[in-house]
Amino acid sequence: MSLDIFGFKALWSPYFFISLIIVSVCYYLITVKYREKFTGSERLTKRQGIFFASGIVLLYIIKGSPIDLMSHLMFYTHMIQMAFLYIVIPPLFVIGIPPWVWRKIIYLPVVKRLFGFFTKPVLALLLFNGSFSFYHIPFVFDAVKTNIWLHAAHTAGLFLLAIFMWWPLVNELEEQQKLGGLKKIFYLFADGALLTPACALIIFTDVPLYSTYSDPSYWAQALQLCVPESMIQSLDLSGPEMFHSMSLLHDQQLGGILMKVIQELVYGSVLYYSFMKWYRQEEKEADSRLPVKLQAMKEI
Repeated sequence: MSLDIFGFKALWSPYFFISLIIVSVCYYLITVKYREKFTGSERLTKRQGIFFASGIVLLYIIKGSPIDLMSHLMFYTHMIQMAFLYIVIPPLFVIGIPPWVWRKIIYLPVVKRLFGFFTKPVLALLLFNGSFSFYHIPFVFDAVKTNIWLHAAHTAGLFLLAIFMWWPLVNELEEQQKLGGLKKIFYLFADGALLTPACALIIFTDVPLYSTYSDPSYWAQALQLCVPESMIQSLDLSGPEMFHSMSLLHDQQLGGILMKVIQELVYGSVLYYSFMKWYRQEEKEADSRLPVKLQAMKEI
């Protein structure tokens, strides 16, 4: 059955699209048009603009396009959505927002202490991965997926924790470099290890875990998060199997695998970048020390 039966609003989320346009316009006004009105501002770089724009585009694709609706029909699409929303998009925003703007935000009197606390590397790791794993406990998952307020609070909260988790790795504020060199590499390894148990539970279990994909009544409640209840009642729907032929178990296992693969690809890319940056820095410092050593040898 085609997804077109749910209508344009459910498929393309026009209000969400307008919200992202407003955010993008505000970003342009603050970082380009009226930048000089802010003390300590700096010229927006092409790299920052590309990263922020990429984050906005991906956010709409993941949460505003038919992928969002499909995430209520197929578990593997839900896991792709989770992977992009919490692993791919947050670092794009951390890098895309210029350092001077971040300083205006995180050094506000109330924000400064909270931000400093929640971006402590060990705490940021534990909070994000713990919350992500807790969410995928079946009774928690089903409760969140069938309540619009719980779902909104969870999505926003976990996204914020993802920002905190990525902050020690990719932020570009000189005074906020809490991890250096090899510590970033160990941080990434720990991050990947902490997320593994949740993925393993999903991949290796031999029964479907989530009622929102196996029980028609739960599924109908979950679908109301993006489709009006009146429309659902007007359609003759029996369950998500109407829209795909994959078994519930295979759908679930594929979701766990895709989540882990996307995570490893992203972490691998960041790991390579962090290692090369550390290696070049070590090489540069070694070269700068070489003339001093040669001079010392001549004096001897």
